[in-house]
Amino acid sequence: MAQLQHRRRTLPEHAEINGRNVVRTKLMANLVGADTAVSDLELDLRRAEADLQPVRDRLIRNEHRIADGSVGDPKALSSLVEEVQHLSKRISDLEDAELELMEQLDTATATREEFRRQVAEIDEGLAELTSRRDEKLAAIDAKIIEYQAERNRLAPQIPADLAQLYEKLRSSHGGVGAAELKHRRCTGCQLEINAAELRQFAAAPGDEVLRCEECSRILIRTAESGL
Repeated sequence: MAQLQHRRRTLPEHAEINGRNVVRTKLMANLVGADTAVSDLELDLRRAEADLQPVRDRLIRNEHRIADGSVGDPKALSSLVEEVQHLSKRISDLEDAELELMEQLDTATATREEFRRQVAEIDEGLAELTSRRDEKLAAIDAKIIEYQAERNRLAPQIPADLAQLYEKLRSSHGGVGAAELKHRRCTGCQLEINAAELRQFAAAPGDEVLRCEECSRILIRTAESGL
């Protein structure tokens, strides 16, 4: 059960999901900035068009007055012609500025769409990772429930003082309170038992609780203990 809990905490998908979420956070910040840039440029473009339209309207009116001969005074007519020239230049400058804004808007829109594409791509990957992680967690949890039921069945068969000793050792020895004695070696601390102790263990009754002298863990004898 302890191993399963450790595996549950250390699934590689956890780190992958965290890493992708960090990338996603940065992408979302970039996307917000790109959205703001597009909105600002759209506003600037509307203002540019609003500034340009009155100048165009005035140019049309002046050209019409010149063409229909309604201005008889030569001096006034000359002044009107000069104003038409000035308005034409002003319109040209404003249209150049508007064109530049349109180009900037196209670039900003393309940048925003690229960030959106990247966010969508990482979201798709996150969904797949999350699904795979959840499947593994469900399988681990089912196994934990199975082992917990087995533990609940076996625990009442163990003497209370032995169960208390096991829990005490488990809490102070990395979750492992009992270890198999295998090939004359404690699998808890991985140290070999000396010959004198092995002789004592071999002579001990089957129900005697054996302890590792090095790590104090309870030793479990099996056919592979080498006694």
